Amino acid sequence: MKRYKKKVTRIKESKKNDFLIIKLIKGFIVGSSMLIPGVSGGTMAIILGIYDDLIHAISTLKDNFKHNGLLLLQYGMAGILGIVLLSGPMLKAVTACQKPMMFLFLGAILGSFPPLYKKATADRVKGVNIGAVAVGGAIAYMITLFPKGLLSFEPGFHFTSFFMLIIAGVVIAIALILPGISASYVLLMLGMYDLTLKAIRDWDAAYLIPLIIGTAAGTFLTAGIIEREMKRHPQFTYMLIIGFMVGSLLEVFPGIPAVGESLPCIATFMIGLGAILWIGKKE
Repeated sequence: MKRYKKKVTRIKESKKNDFLIIKLIKGFIVGSSMLIPGVSGGTMAIILGIYDDLIHAISTLKDNFKHNGLLLLQYGMAGILGIVLLSGPMLKAVTACQKPMMFLFLGAILGSFPPLYKKATADRVKGVNIGAVAVGGAIAYMITLFPKGLLSFEPGFHFTSFFMLIIAGVVIAIALILPGISASYVLLMLGMYDLTLKAIRDWDAAYLIPLIIGTAAGTFLTAGIIEREMKRHPQFTYMLIIGFMVGSLLEVFPGIPAVGESLPCIATFMIGLGAILWIGKKE
C-alpha cells in the first residue's frame, strides 16, 4: 500500500512539473511574439489557450492573490525571459534585413487567422458580427494614420520623459491586453520600437522603469473590461480582433521585394506562417 501511495505521489509530481514546463514554454512564446510588429501577444495567448486564464487572474488578483499571483508570476517571468533574450537579436535582424523580417512578421500574422476564425465561428455567425471585422479593420487603419514618432525622449532621467513613458506604458498595456493589436506595432507608431529594444538590451533603468509602471497600471485597468466583453459578446469580440489584424497587414506589408530579395522574403514569410500555423494546430 505504501509503495502504491509513493508511486501515485511521484506520478502527480511528474505531471505537475510537466504542466509547469508547458506554462513556461507558452509564456516564453507569448513574450517573444510581443517583439514582432503586427503580431499581438494577446492573440498568441488565445492561440495557446491561456488568454482567458491570464485575463481572469489579472482581474481577480485580489480575490485569490496566492493562486492568481503565482500563475501570473510563472507566465510573466517566462514572457520577460523571452523578451530579454530575443530583443538584441531581433533588433539586429530588423536593422540588417528589414524587408525579409517584415515578411516574417506578415506570415506570422496570416498564420494567426485560422485559429481565431475557428473560435469566432464556433457558433452560427450573426450578420451584425460580420460587420465587426470592418469596424476592427477601420480602427486599425486609422491607427496607421497617426504620425510616427509621436514621442521623443532625452537620454538620462527627466521628469517630462518619465511622465511620457508612463503614458506610453498605459497605451502599450491596452495593446497587450486587447488581442489583435500589436504592442510592438504601437511602439513603432510612437517611434519607440528601436529605443525600447535598445533599452532592454542595455538595461536602461531610466527608460524601462516608468514604462513598466505605466504598462502594469494599464494592464490592471483594462483586464476586467476585456474579460467582461469576451464573456458577453464572444463572437463579436473575436470578429473585431480579426478586423484589427486585417487592418495591421497594411502597415506591416513592406511592398513587393526586389529581385535579389525575393527568395529570402519568400523563405521568411513561409517560416512565419508555418510556425504560427503549427502552434495553432498543436493547441
